[in-house]
This record gives sequence, C-alpha cells and structure tokens, in this order.
Amino acid sequence: MRGSSCRMNIAAVLNGLLVSVLAAVLWKYAKLQEHTYSVEEELLLTQQSQELSQVRIDYHAALQSLQEEGTRMVCTGKMHTDRICRFDYLCYSTEAEEFVFFHSNSSVMLPNLGSRRFQPALLDLSSVEDHNTQYFNFLELPAAALKFMPKPVFVPDVTLILNRFNPDNLMHIFHDDLLPIYYTMLLYPDLDQDARLVFMEGWNEGLHFDLYRLMSNKQPLLKEQLKNFGKLLCFTKSYVGLSKMTTWYQYGFVQPQGAKANILVSGMEIRQFTRFLMEKLNVSMEESSSGEEYIVVFSRTINRLILNEAELILALAQEFQMKTVTVSLDDHSFADIVQIISRASMLVSMHGAQLVTSVFLPRGALVVELFPYAVNPDHYTPYKTLASLPGIDLQYVAWQNTNEENSMAFPDRPWDQGGIAHLEKAEQERIMKSKEVPQHLCCRNPEWLFRIYQDTKVDIPSLIEAIRQTVKTKLNLKKVKPAIVIHPGKVRDPKCQASVQGTSEARLTVSWQIPWNLKYLKVREVKYEVWIQEQGENTYMPYILPHQNYTFSENIKPFTTYLVWIRCFFNKTLLGPFADVLVCRT
Repeated sequence: MRGSSCRMNIAAVLNGLLVSVLAAVLWKYAKLQEHTYSVEEELLLTQQSQELSQVRIDYHAALQSLQEEGTRMVCTGKMHTDRICRFDYLCYSTEAEEFVFFHSNSSVMLPNLGSRRFQPALLDLSSVEDHNTQYFNFLELPAAALKFMPKPVFVPDVTLILNRFNPDNLMHIFHDDLLPIYYTMLLYPDLDQDARLVFMEGWNEGLHFDLYRLMSNKQPLLKEQLKNFGKLLCFTKSYVGLSKMTTWYQYGFVQPQGAKANILVSGMEIRQFTRFLMEKLNVSMEESSSGEEYIVVFSRTINRLILNEAELILALAQEFQMKTVTVSLDDHSFADIVQIISRASMLVSMHGAQLVTSVFLPRGALVVELFPYAVNPDHYTPYKTLASLPGIDLQYVAWQNTNEENSMAFPDRPWDQGGIAHLEKAEQERIMKSKEVPQHLCCRNPEWLFRIYQDTKVDIPSLIEAIRQTVKTKLNLKKVKPAIVIHPGKVRDPKCQASVQGTSEARLTVSWQIPWNLKYLKVREVKYEVWIQEQGENTYMPYILPHQNYTFSENIKPFTTYLVWIRCFFNKTLLGPFADVLVCRT
C-alpha cells in the first residue's frame, strides 16, 4: 500500500511540474505573441507615419517622449487675435475632430490662461481677425490616458496648421491665405520649404489649390484626409495660426467693409511675395524683348459682364495707341495670366476678386476698376487700398455706371447670385428703385448682391475721361523706380542753454547735431520739429525749424523749468524719433 501511495504522490508531483512548465511555456508564448503583435503594430504605425512624410521617425522614441513629456506649447502675442503658438506633440483625434493637449509633469503651456483660453479662444486659425468660425482651441487629457486610446500616428514634418478663409475666391486666397502663410513661414526658420501645410477649415481643395502647393515642397493636407492616417495623429512639431501683419482690408463683419485701421504692410513686402510666386510659377520677371506696352482687360464670363467689351477694347486701343488684350480665368492658366499682367501698362476690370492680380502689375501701371449701377466705389475699396500702399507704386481709377439703362439685373436668379424673387414684393420694389446701395455688413445683404451681380454696358466716353484725369498724356508707366522709404534717426547731442535779462525776460537756446544716418542719404528736404513745454503744464509750443540751433524768447519766462523735445523729418512726412527730453532751466 505504501509503495502504491508513494507512486501516486510522485505522479502528482510530476503532473504538477508538467502543468507548471506548460503554463510557463504558454505564458512565454503569449508574451512572445504580445511582443510580436506590439512590434508589428509599431512597424505599421511607423509605416503610416512614413506614408505621411519621407522624414524618418523613431516611433518608439516619439511615443516615449509623448508619454513622458506630454505636449509642450509656447505662444507669441498677448491676445487671441495676434497669437501664434508652437507645439511639440500636439495631437488630433480624427474621431472627435478635436486637438488634444496631453499633460505630464514635463508639459509646458505658455501662456497658461486657464479658463480664459475660452474667452473666446486661444487664437485665430485664419488671418481674418476675431471671426467666430476661425477660432482654435484644444481639449486636455493626462498623458496616462494614452494607455486607453488608439496608438498615435506621428507626423514627423514641421507643420503649419491653419484655416483657409475662402479657397474659391482669389482675393481671399491671396489676402487671407497666401500672403500670411508666406510671411508666417519667414517668421520661423524651421517653417522652410520642407514644412507641411495642414488646412483645418474643412473645405475641399477648391478652384486654385495649385497656388497653395507653391508654398511648400510637400503636398498640403486637408482636414478630411487626416482620417486616412489613423484615429490619433500627433504632430511632432507644429505652428498654429497665421500672422495678420500683411492684411490691409476688413470685410465688414463688425462694421461696413473698408481699409484696416492700422495697416502694417507696404508694397515692398507685397512685391517680394509676388516675386516668390512668379518664380514658383516659372514666370519670367524680365521685361518683354519687344518692349511693347499694352492694356489688359480682365474678362468675366459668367456674371458681372461688360456687355460692350469688344467696343471697349477697341476704344482703349485707339485712345491710348496701345495693343489691348483680354485675359480670363476660364481661358488662361493662372501662370499665363500672371505673365501677361506682369508686363501690362493698364489693367481694366469689373469689381471682383480677379483684381487682386493687380499685385503682379509693374510699377507705375494703372488699375481701372469698374463698378455696376448703384454701387458706390467709395464703399468697396480692397483694390484701391492695395494700389495706395506705399511702395506698391500703382495708379488707380474707379469708374461707376451712373445710368440705370446701361445696367442689366437678374432678379430671378438664386439669392447668392443677386436674385431677389424670394423677398417680399415691397422689398423687391424698394431695391429696384434704390439709387445707391447703403453701407452694410457682410455678407448676405440682398440689395448689395442684386446690384453687384448686374451686367454693365460701359459708357466709354465717361470712362476715358476718368482715366484721362489720372493719365494726362501717353501712358509711359514702366520707368517708375521703386521708392525706398527711409526715416531719419534721432538727432544727436541735443543741448540747451538759458540766459535771463532782468526779471521779466529770458532766452532759451537749443542746438543739436544731425541724425547719424543723414550723412549717408540724399534727401530733398530736411527740417526739425521742436516742442517746448513748461514743466507742470499740459500744453506745449511746437516749432518747425530748418536749422540745427535756435534761440527762443517768445513765451519764455525767467526762473522756469522747460522740457524740450527735438526730432528730424524728411520730405515733410517721414518722421524720425524724438531725442531724449532736455530739461532746461532759465
């Protein structure tokens, strides 16, 4: 019996050992399978990252950095309207359609606004200021939440994340998108030609997507395309937002449209951008070998037509003794349009987005903008403002049709093409009788749409007269040289000396040296502005002087302290800074 019991115990022990060994083998196999699956998944995610970009990425290192260090953000600008932010490991959930900031002990968030980040947003994704469809924000999660989320796909390119405002409209494309993109990329050295643009507004490519492709060597990504790469995308380094420094016009969302109150861009920066674009389009920037001057009429083919276009072309050619040609977006490539306009002496067009191509006109050329009946040119000035920028060196003429009989309206068209049939009869009649569209906000004013989509028979004698008021003789416009605007520096070594004559008379002699940069400049007119203020008073006495020293006696009192400011100015308008204030006692 004992022998039998002993044999059973040994069998049980061996059985247990066998089960343990088998369990260990199975556990190891499961772990090996898990590791294999993890490696395969990592390889797949790495492959997906490589599909996004040719830049190689160490997936494991990127994931570890995200898990341990989280997202990091540093922004410039004090308000959401002037803020651009740089992120490391900003993520985007294609399921939630939300950006995600992952917090860890190493995360950085500057500025750390707390709930003020939602008043109303962290920043504007577009260059159009403070528009409620263009705000950017993100959701927040602890980095530990990554364990429960889909494994991220990393975008290894440096990216610029933004909204296009209206990619079907050339004015919006140039003014709101391309120019701001170009100068935002110049602001940050790593936003070079190998950076990638990511458009988050949700539009499809639009009519002129090839223009956006010119801004980078890499294909831009649309919001809809991000879903193809995974459920969670993480941008290893990204910039979010656009500089607004290059915009010159506001579209009337808060007040009637017009030039921006504080324009920061000049024609010099616009022309630098157009040179970049012409180079990308392979458009020659050299003057035509024939040297022939000509006029371009920009022809619209769907709406806002010039009904007597052929007659207008012939009249312009005869009046100015110049060849006159037409271009249109339907019949010419954009590169061809740029090539033709870049050598023209005059561009004539109905009001419309196509007039933004005037940025390619040579210096000294004339922009002629035609307005339909009842549309006041003074209320719609994006191209007049452009032509007025210092350094753009363009001339501008506006012509308005003042004869209703020369106008053809389309009340039965859809509302967004100028139709008014959907309105009450009384409102339709009021609009039809109106002589001028009142100033209004953007963007669906029916009276504005009704009038702006009219076709027009141009009254040629009145147009020629309007042009002749600007161009007195033969057009000879291409010889204008770029005017570089240079301001004076501070006057140097300002001094004051006082003298007293008795108890009631005193004199104050003020002198200074010319600004340092003046000795290197050829300036037509140099003058100096001097302000004298009695200490403790709110008013001052201003003087404009041609010389570098002057003795003041009028209104100068004995035993009194005066504050004196001095600055130089060139050619009546180019002001320099004031020198440090002088404190002078008589």
